[in-house]
Amino acid sequence: MNVPINLSSFQSQIWQQTKLAQLCGQQKLFHERYEVLRMIGRGGFGVTFLARDVSLPGQPPCVIKQLLPKVSDPSVLAKVRSRFQLEAQMLAKLGNHSQIPMLLDYFVAEGEFYLVQEYVRGVHLVKLVRRCGCLSEKALKSFLNNILPLLDFIHNNGVIHRDIKPQNIICCQDDGRLVLIDFGAVKEVIAQTKDTSDSTTTTHFVGTVGFAPPEQFSLRPTFGSDIFALGVTCLYLLTGKAPLEFSTNPQTGELKWADAVELSDSLAEILGKMLKVSVNKRYKSARAILAALELEPHRTQLANCMVANHQPISDKAGINQEERNLSEFCPPAAKAAITIREWKQRRRRKQQGYHNHIIPSLS
Repeated sequence: MNVPINLSSFQSQIWQQTKLAQLCGQQKLFHERYEVLRMIGRGGFGVTFLARDVSLPGQPPCVIKQLLPKVSDPSVLAKVRSRFQLEAQMLAKLGNHSQIPMLLDYFVAEGEFYLVQEYVRGVHLVKLVRRCGCLSEKALKSFLNNILPLLDFIHNNGVIHRDIKPQNIICCQDDGRLVLIDFGAVKEVIAQTKDTSDSTTTTHFVGTVGFAPPEQFSLRPTFGSDIFALGVTCLYLLTGKAPLEFSTNPQTGELKWADAVELSDSLAEILGKMLKVSVNKRYKSARAILAALELEPHRTQLANCMVANHQPISDKAGINQEERNLSEFCPPAAKAAITIREWKQRRRRKQQGYHNHIIPSLS
């Protein structure tokens, strides 16, 4: 096998490791239907290529992800193949959502695992921030209201993404929707392989340093792990700074981010809870964050109501002080009822006074 001389050492390594790289720009089809065009991504657990499905009308573009490493042990391959199929089927189910790329195909060939997904035209959020600048508070709320229902959908299907970060969120060129890519569950299947050269099981961390919370490093990710990663993503969108650029509290491990952003107290409190190091102190669900965001515009008004000082009502008003305070926060119908009751009390008092005045004069 002759390696092209015009490749860098990095490209040369990929060319030797992946069959797809060797097919780039060639007439030969992969899996008898895919024309491989170019490499578009490289991570710890796979290489991603842009291809064209020549078997379909219009030869639509697609993305082929070759998962690494290759599994050569037959006994291990059978186990991994079974889990790979289960996870791929779940990914196919999630792909019915408009903000998740559709899974078009998955297969195993010569010990290599492949996923074929819909190609989403657009740019990921890192490029978007570099081109257009950081988000305002208003834009960040819009982002959260857009991405949180998607996260709620994923979690309701029992799936943890494991690798939420700006690079894995694409702003679609066609309609501006946000699309979440590169789910970690399938990668974890490949990562947990047994090396037959010794008796130990090799398990690799799936995620991205800086975005993954402590429990994920312990290989015990939860739904809250995705919430933490989304919180760190928000920090990047607000500041343009990677998570490792923030210092941490040496006692708690919490990121020191408050001085780097300009947010209302209520939104800062929401973001702070998303970023808690302890999973028990974080939001338990995406839906809970959505509820907090919905309440957020009214929190200042509610806080003012809680601490409002009211002038005492004179005894002549004929109404209980507590009832008067409550009336200021009641619906219009309740306020009207209180007003009528006050009027009736004043009228009764006036009639009583008239009665007390008239009766003695007649006696």
